Amino acid sequence: HITPEKFYVEACDDGADDVLAIDRVSTEVTLTVKKDVPPSAFTRSIFGILGTIRLVAGTYLIVITKKKKVGEIFSHAIWKATDFDILSYKKTMLHLTDIQLQDNKVFLSMINHVLSVDGFYFSTTYDLTHTLQRLANTSPEFQEMSLLER
Repeated sequence: HITPEKFYVEACDDGADDVLAIDRVSTEVTLTVKKDVPPSAFTRSIFGILGTIRLVAGTYLIVITKKKKVGEIFSHAIWKATDFDILSYKKTMLHLTDIQLQDNKVFLSMINHVLSVDGFYFSTTYDLTHTLQRLANTSPEFQEMSLLER
């Protein structure tokens, strides 16, 4: 969900009430609940957050807008991110000079080029950041940690 003040990222899992709130001014990231999302917010579907990047114009949020299932590992779906959106935290670019606007445009073009290259894979249920050998040699405590905590 997008408002002039915040981005709200809501999980699509049944029963999930937590919403990630990203303040577009302070860049502070907090957890809130669904009822705090304003009804006037623009809503669209995304499949994940790739991250944030700071450019000349300010901070941008990079989200995955399309995905394709490419396989499974131990019954865990593996997805390829095939399309992205780069969302500006700033509502306007009026604070930039013409040179800064041009530089920012070039940087955005470079990021779009990198994102168009094959190779962005993810799983919401399996740890792709560690090899199978490393996962086999980890402690039970590590295995019980959420993917985010790992």
